[in-house]
Amino acid sequence: MFQPELFHTLKGYTRAQFFRDLLAGIIVGIVALPLAIAFAIASGVPPEKGLYTAIIGGFIISAFGGSRVQIGGPTGAFIVIVYGIVQESGVNGLIIATFIAGILLVAMGVAKLGSVIKYIPHPLIVGFTTGIAVIIFSSQVKDLLGLQMAAVPADFAGKWIAYYQHIGTISIPATAIALSTVAIIVIFPRFTRTVPGSLVAIILATLAVQLFDLEVATIGSRFGNISSSFPIPVFPQLSWASIKSAIQPAVAIALLGGIESLLSAVVADGMTGGQHKSNTELVAQGGANIASAIFGGIPATGAIARTATNVKSGGRTPVAGIVHAIVLLILVLAVGQWASLIPMSCLAGILVVVAYNMSELRTFIDISRGLRSDAAVLLTTFLLTVIFDLTIAIEVGMVLASFLFMRSMIRISDVSILLKENGENDDPAAVGSFSIPEGVEVFELNGPLFFGAAYKFRDSIRLIEKKPVILIVRMRKVPVIDSTGLQTIRDVLRACEHDKIRLVISGVQPGVYDAIKKSRLLFRIGKRFVVPNFGSAVALSRQLLQKNPIP
Repeated sequence: MFQPELFHTLKGYTRAQFFRDLLAGIIVGIVALPLAIAFAIASGVPPEKGLYTAIIGGFIISAFGGSRVQIGGPTGAFIVIVYGIVQESGVNGLIIATFIAGILLVAMGVAKLGSVIKYIPHPLIVGFTTGIAVIIFSSQVKDLLGLQMAAVPADFAGKWIAYYQHIGTISIPATAIALSTVAIIVIFPRFTRTVPGSLVAIILATLAVQLFDLEVATIGSRFGNISSSFPIPVFPQLSWASIKSAIQPAVAIALLGGIESLLSAVVADGMTGGQHKSNTELVAQGGANIASAIFGGIPATGAIARTATNVKSGGRTPVAGIVHAIVLLILVLAVGQWASLIPMSCLAGILVVVAYNMSELRTFIDISRGLRSDAAVLLTTFLLTVIFDLTIAIEVGMVLASFLFMRSMIRISDVSILLKENGENDDPAAVGSFSIPEGVEVFELNGPLFFGAAYKFRDSIRLIEKKPVILIVRMRKVPVIDSTGLQTIRDVLRACEHDKIRLVISGVQPGVYDAIKKSRLLFRIGKRFVVPNFGSAVALSRQLLQKNPIP
């Protein structure tokens, strides 16, 4: 059921908690202001669109979400996707993709897919997250160094070639502002965490540019003044052609938004000891993106850094997130026009810090030194994100991770011919513990019998030199079976019928038994010949041989 946490937390809500939430919301709202502007600019859209997203998306995610402390808005993870959509389809194409992504997220929540997203492989998440961090850093080099160059190439290699060709145009003032911004953000929290270092950096950098009349690019010189008014909601103009062109990026936005928001909620649970409702969270994320698109914003999701700031500042209920959205609205209406004075190199410095925090460098190194399969997924996803596209990276990474998992399952799946003298003294159900009649052959299956491992069973049956009268297949160690495994049993049964061999199956686990029954294989084999344990199979074999002795 859709159960926003706000409704639960208001029961027994105290004045003391309200003031803690109020303070946390004010702090997070101030932190979110420069980040929303920076993320929008890096995504290739006007800065005010980031602010609209933080206000609208942040309010809906907090008011209707499944986490008590989640802070929503634009995040660095979306920069790559949003920039690509804007370059290819324009801002209108981005709005349509965001709107469709919101619908998809709501559908995912209603279908209770929140828990499924948690099973996306960790190396894949780290791979594309680190790749996004590298791309964010690469996109900021022009403003970081104040390079005098035209539009930056879209591809990764093209960017760095262009930077190399224009390195002689570096601006000392811009570089100094960027490096000072990074230094302030890193060092300032050692003195106090009450005031965000990014806000201090913006104020000092903006004052320095105005007082010393430094020749550096600002938001105003590149984008014009930031509007101090709030946009009128406009429903996106949808057509079949626009939906078809937007569906792939919309799926990428929905998938990344779901992953990012639920990861943030899990991190928040770890900090507060709470428990979020993943499906409710997805529904709220979807509603936030639908509303953001209607107001001309960009994709919104749960922001890990801002959520952590909220928790550390004392926020414990969705009221803090709602206050954060209101604070942002007040700042936009009151001082929005002054934001146009912020130097671009200062925003570049802020995004460099964001990129470093996103990179998960230590985790990346640990995974790359670990299992080869995990390292393969990590590096493949990372390289595809950086060189090609995030959507391709996620698709290929998921397929690769699935194949590598299947290979692991195939390795632990085993088919063996059990000899009558096979002791296995530590196993009371071993073949050696029973007197196997002449003319009976025993096979044992170990591990999942799915399409990747079924061929082992089929090939092993073919290797029988002397055709037995009865073939016992032990399945006590087969936890799951798929349609290919069922088809393999059908093939074995057909071969047994052709060679006049009686097939007996023993030790079938309940789930596998149900699958055999639903596929009507139980009827074809004969319910009498699917027995609960190996002892019953041996006893049945003796009875059959007594009725039809070996000539």
